[in-house]
Amino acid sequence: MSEETVSVALIVAVPAARVFAVLADPTTHSAIDGTGWVQDAVDQEPLTEVGQIFRIDMYHPNHPDGHYRMANKVLVLDAPRAIGWLPGQEKGDDDHLEFGGWTWHYDLVPVGPSETEVTLTYDWSAVPQYIREYIQFPPFGLEHLTNSLQHLAELAAATSQA
Repeated sequence: MSEETVSVALIVAVPAARVFAVLADPTTHSAIDGTGWVQDAVDQEPLTEVGQIFRIDMYHPNHPDGHYRMANKVLVLDAPRAIGWLPGQEKGDDDHLEFGGWTWHYDLVPVGPSETEVTLTYDWSAVPQYIREYIQFPPFGLEHLTNSLQHLAELAAATSQA
């Protein structure tokens, strides 16, 4: 871990392909989120390629509008080993996207036929100074990442039994 990234890892009792499928489904992100900020997936199609944009409605009590929307760009999509995205926002009426410089990244390593080590990394090393002037990084405690992995483990286990 560097001074501009935080990571947590958890071994989940689910095969990597199943964990990956849950992460690649934007409709599951609100159930996975450990902060309570992620609300509903606007774009509900599965993540299938690098460069794909998926939008998520959010809520944060300290955001100027309370409710807001993030437009996430898929940076890594290597099924079933890794998935990650760069959050941003639409600016103006021309669908122009601006990205804040922080990323979410999940690494999945099979530990056996039915277990996966999942590492969640939040990286803000590319956040420009003007954003750092009004957002403290990381904007949450490490326990929120741990909560996210626990939620992911529960959801992946439940969907693999369905």
